[in-house]
Amino acid sequence: MADADAVIPSSVTPTPDPAAPGEMSLVDHLVELRDRLIRIVLCVAVASIVGFLFGDQIVAALKAPLPSDKPLFFTGIGDAFTIKLKIAIVVGIIISMPVILYQVWGFVSPGLTADERRIVRPWLPLALVFFVIGTVIAYVILPFAAGFLIAFQSPDLQALITAGSYFDFVTTMFLAFGLIMEFPILLFGLSRVGIVTSKRLTGARRMIILGISIFAVAITPGGDLVSPTVLGLTMYALFEGTVFFIRRTGK
Repeated sequence: MADADAVIPSSVTPTPDPAAPGEMSLVDHLVELRDRLIRIVLCVAVASIVGFLFGDQIVAALKAPLPSDKPLFFTGIGDAFTIKLKIAIVVGIIISMPVILYQVWGFVSPGLTADERRIVRPWLPLALVFFVIGTVIAYVILPFAAGFLIAFQSPDLQALITAGSYFDFVTTMFLAFGLIMEFPILLFGLSRVGIVTSKRLTGARRMIILGISIFAVAITPGGDLVSPTVLGLTMYALFEGTVFFIRRTGK
């Protein structure tokens, strides 16, 4: 009787080794994700310490858009510390943005082809530039947004502005505008992998405008008209510019 091993068909393809060199298992991906998140958290923590040390100067700069006769009040014994800590963390996130983008790219790039990495890589510095532009826009419109809201006071309705609510308003606006400026990077990336095209985006323009309007109102704090209007117009301009650029690339 012939040996059973000798009659195995030569056409049978061996099962690939899940731990083959050059490939990462799910556990390896999770470990890498954990390590990169730890690096991001450590960087934000160090940058937040810097923000906390310069807390008084930052508070003065952020309060500048308010009228000089409108002091900020806090009611809880630990509110001043908590407010400075929140501001420091936001400052830490802003300062750490280059490291955050680098770590995100380091985690995502192995899953891309060489051509996709070559195309997307130049957009990383632009993502940082767009984020900075977003925070600058937020600071520029801050006096107008604050002035619009304070203008509704009357002899019977006088503003007693608490520091907590004001700085929550400011920091949310900064992060919202900074992150929204990454909108073109997201659209361009989706176009490179074939999820969206310029024709599809153009065809959905009305729905996108409606979505931008709803999002701008929902994400901006304070309830003023200036912030969502500027944010919505900025997002729409970014959308049209990105569609034009995607069309130029042949997508």
